[in-house]
Amino acid sequence: MKLGLPDGITACLFDLDGVLTSTAVLHRRAWRRTFDDFLRPRGEPPFAESDYIQYVDGRPRYDGVRTFLASRGITLPEGRPDDPPDRDTVHGIGNRKNELIDAIIRQEGVTPYAGTVRYLEAAQGLFKIGVVTSSANADRVLDAAGLSKYMQARVDGVVISRDHLLGKPAPDSFLAGARLLGVEPARAAVFEDALAGVQAGRAGGFGYVVGVDRAGQRDALRENGADVVVEDLAELL
Repeated sequence: MKLGLPDGITACLFDLDGVLTSTAVLHRRAWRRTFDDFLRPRGEPPFAESDYIQYVDGRPRYDGVRTFLASRGITLPEGRPDDPPDRDTVHGIGNRKNELIDAIIRQEGVTPYAGTVRYLEAAQGLFKIGVVTSSANADRVLDAAGLSKYMQARVDGVVISRDHLLGKPAPDSFLAGARLLGVEPARAAVFEDALAGVQAGRAGGFGYVVGVDRAGQRDALRENGADVVVEDLAELL
């Protein structure tokens, strides 16, 4: 094995938020505030951590809105991608969250996980490396974290929308990343912290799925498709 990966693996596909950078925490806060502001006037219970994990984490933004609202029996018009953030449509709520996460990132910055940086440095030259994320802000986050230099391919929320790919837990975005790197899925490893992400890696027939446990969900990551679960990528060195 090389860097904790089985023989035959030649490429690594990393999720962004929660795997490469600590921005998953910021996204969680932005989603909670967005949904709580929507739910409170309707007398609905607040957005919970379990809601984030089950319905939102790892999914494209508008998919997260649809899935969570459906869990509460709430149906809204789809609206349009350019809906203003104060409009109560699927797109309006998604845009409200995006506006909020932009502000949080500007104020607080982006920090890569130290163990992830060590792993990327060791993997560079040994494996082809790509990022696969539902975030539409991937370029800015990678640049701010100093991680762009490691990436040979990027599939993000912009690409997912442009190419009409199904978001995680469907495997489409990871399969697109493998194509960009010129490798078969069976020769690539997926690194994910979200349950939807490990489900996508397993559904896509990838050679190895690494679950990254940042939220105390080791067993759930295993149950949803991870071959191995670590708390930090440095454990694989």
